[in-house]
Amino acid sequence: MASGGEKREKNNPSGDQKEKKRKESILDLSKYLEKTIRVKFAGGREASGILKGYDPLLNLVLDNTSEYLRDPDDPYKLTDDTRELGLVVCRGTSVVLICPMDGMESIQNPFIAQD
Repeated sequence: MASGGEKREKNNPSGDQKEKKRKESILDLSKYLEKTIRVKFAGGREASGILKGYDPLLNLVLDNTSEYLRDPDDPYKLTDDTRELGLVVCRGTSVVLICPMDGMESIQNPFIAQD
């Protein structure tokens, strides 16, 4: 009869490889390193900054970060005011959207009836 250790090796010969294998991120943010990106967070906050680093959990390090302030009367509407934050670590669990600032332009919402 085999001991417990031999039985484990028989059923899972690559046990060490499975433990060492890490989850890969589905996003490849390496092309945005050292470029300005805009990030939207859960709760409605938005910020932009230069992407300095990231990890598979989508934690981001942004430099020269600016937060876009919201209208106090309408929390869903952004104002033209910004607040400079500098170097920021953004927790990946709160990141909703990441987009590059280069080539980005605002368009009118096609789903809202025009006056």
